[in-house]
Amino acid sequence: MSEQSRRGHKPAKPYRRPKKDPVRILAFEALRAVDERDAYANLVLPPLLRKAREKDDFDARDAALATELVYGTLRRQGTYDAVIAACVDRPLREVDPPVLDVLSLGAHQLLGTRIPTHAAVSATVELARVVLGDGRAKFVNAVLRKIAQNDLDGWIEKVAPPYDEDPEDHLAVVHSHPRWVVSALWDSLGGGRAGIEELLAADNERPRVTLVARPGRATSEELLREEAAEAGCWSPYAVRLAEGGEPGAVEAVREGRAGVQDEGSQLVALALANAPLEGPDTKWLDGCAGPGGKAALLGALAAERGATLLASEKQPHRAGLVAKALVGNPGPYQVIAADGTRPPWRPGSFDRVLVDVPCTGLGALRRRPEARWRRRPEDLDNFAPLQRALLRTALDSVRVGGVVGYATCSPHLAETRVVVADVLKQYPDAELVDARPLLPGVPALGDGPDIQLWPHVHGTDAMYLALIRRTAG
Repeated sequence: MSEQSRRGHKPAKPYRRPKKDPVRILAFEALRAVDERDAYANLVLPPLLRKAREKDDFDARDAALATELVYGTLRRQGTYDAVIAACVDRPLREVDPPVLDVLSLGAHQLLGTRIPTHAAVSATVELARVVLGDGRAKFVNAVLRKIAQNDLDGWIEKVAPPYDEDPEDHLAVVHSHPRWVVSALWDSLGGGRAGIEELLAADNERPRVTLVARPGRATSEELLREEAAEAGCWSPYAVRLAEGGEPGAVEAVREGRAGVQDEGSQLVALALANAPLEGPDTKWLDGCAGPGGKAALLGALAAERGATLLASEKQPHRAGLVAKALVGNPGPYQVIAADGTRPPWRPGSFDRVLVDVPCTGLGALRRRPEARWRRRPEDLDNFAPLQRALLRTALDSVRVGGVVGYATCSPHLAETRVVVADVLKQYPDAELVDARPLLPGVPALGDGPDIQLWPHVHGTDAMYLALIRRTAG
């Protein structure tokens, strides 16, 4: 018997190296990039997955799990923060961000997936040992064991205020949106509990990848030959890939004849292209063309009518993306890098003009869930002058009888109707065109004459479009 045992002490446990889990390490790296560098998951995750797939031990199931861990954690971050806050003895701001990321990954596995409790805890603690060290892994273990004492519904009952006492804060916790975003979306919907609950829930669903068949270069029939692909609901050029579908594996996408484009964006381009004109229809302008999705569709539609598209984008690198998207367009086009508020073209030069203005992006929270946590109410004030300036330039750029489309990927009233109403006060020679008949078959477009699309109603991003016709010089 050893001397240590004779004295009544247990032998020290031999040190065990932590097991490296490539899936969870990758998910952690993606979350750190989002947190540290303000990166977007949809840009960070694909190259990480490609690199991991080069290793023989990382297969399609691993990629699917890593994707779910990253996006699920980001979507439910607000809810998980409230749960974690109830399980730690300090304010969340005093928890090191890498530790909080590991805890959030563990919370998602415990509360948002079917991973067994013991597996979720042990795998997350092992991750903590690898990326944080043994000391902080003990803290992670203690917190996760507290979280595991309730399921998601049980925690929401504990951490969310009752709806009757504070409806906005209740919805913010339950559906993981900042309170101010809940309030803004509710105003845009026009009230009612059912609608806002459906919208917030839709924001937390992972959308399927939607492709656009660029006219004259590809057809929806060609894209529908992909396994489990389905036709879009509204756009004749839209095809939805199977869940988890990889657009880079589609030949037409690799060749640039098709692209990834939400159906809402396709509908905005189609409505502008279908708007009735008085006079010629030969010169089109996309005044905020980056990164090029709408420009590519507009360019193809213009080519079918013998019209020319000018695609303008202020940032040179984004103008490069537009040029890449338009390569192979069947008709004439031009791409330039220019400031849309100080345009190099003459007033009244175009028959159709689209300005899809920079905005908060609150309409695309399904695809960019982290954006909800980055935006602040003051961002609205920062975008407002630019949005108005770009719409004024668009109205100056269109000829009498021509049509301007003002679009945003945000349903916030301060970025949609308020902007249009303010600018039109300065243009008595311009009038709104009822855009709803230009999208036949698409229901629930609002009271008009403008259009508001919704994730929970149309399965698209929450795109807004107002069409305006110049009536006099």
